[in-house]
Amino acid sequence: MPYYEHVFITRPEIAPQQVENLVDEIKTIIKDNGGKAVYTEYWGLRDLAYKIKKSERGHYSLLRIDSPSVAIQELERIQKLNEDVLRFLTTKTEDLSQETSPVMKASVKKEGSYSSNKGA
Repeated sequence: MPYYEHVFITRPEIAPQQVENLVDEIKTIIKDNGGKAVYTEYWGLRDLAYKIKKSERGHYSLLRIDSPSVAIQELERIQKLNEDVLRFLTTKTEDLSQETSPVMKASVKKEGSYSSNKGA
């Protein structure tokens, strides 16, 4: 089966728990269509590069998926209808990495440098 990375942005007004529920719904959709979500990350509430539907911030989430293309088509169809989802992007990848994403590595680095300077 092909491998995919799926990133989506949700409205800032919803709670992180609701984002987690959306991720669970996505996992169910993928599973029902013969695939599996192998890895998930929640990147947090971040600033957007430009306003989307009057929002300047959004909750970012990443899923790495091993599934047939039919499952991805169904996932994207459902996300288009969901009013809480501002944007999404699905990319086909060569392999299915279990590593943390560069976004998470950068935020950990930034937090680490901040905490080391905090005491000085």
